[in-house]
Amino acid sequence: MKLIIGLGNPGEEYRKTRHNAGFIALDAFAKKEGLSWTINKKFNAATAETSGVLLVKPLTYMNNSGQSAQAVMAYYKLLPKTLGLLRRTDADLSELLTVIHDDLDIPLGEYRISVDSRSAGHRGVESIIGHLKTKNFKRIRIGIKGGKPVEMPTEKYVLGRFNAQETEIINKLITEKILTELA
Repeated sequence: MKLIIGLGNPGEEYRKTRHNAGFIALDAFAKKEGLSWTINKKFNAATAETSGVLLVKPLTYMNNSGQSAQAVMAYYKLLPKTLGLLRRTDADLSELLTVIHDDLDIPLGEYRISVDSRSAGHRGVESIIGHLKTKNFKRIRIGIKGGKPVEMPTEKYVLGRFNAQETEIINKLITEKILTELA
């Protein structure tokens, strides 16, 4: 079982915000694969499954995403050895877990892949690192850096919605590049 966790905030008010880039990417992947989301209370997440891959959208809000990640990984016995628990497999965690999220340091329309890297201040990633006690997982970082006014607080910018032009750019990135990375 491989896990792909998309980060975002639940609720209609956050649906098309920059901070929900991870949810947006997973929704596109689920749609492409013909999957539907199920609310899974034991994980506090929405999940969808296809041929050995579990898609996870934590419903904990961004800053507590690690709670859902830990619950899913405990259930499937995929927790990292750093937690001192039995694992179903000896595969490297970076081969089992991919986290996809927004990144304000990367230009809109671009993405980066990293493994075993620090959170760079992203609170959802910090939560996952904190709950799993490791940073050894794959991350697909979707660039959202665009026309942020200097005086605008970062929180307000990331919780703002993509405008029409940004939506077109992000959708093109997801369909032409990100979905290939997730396949």
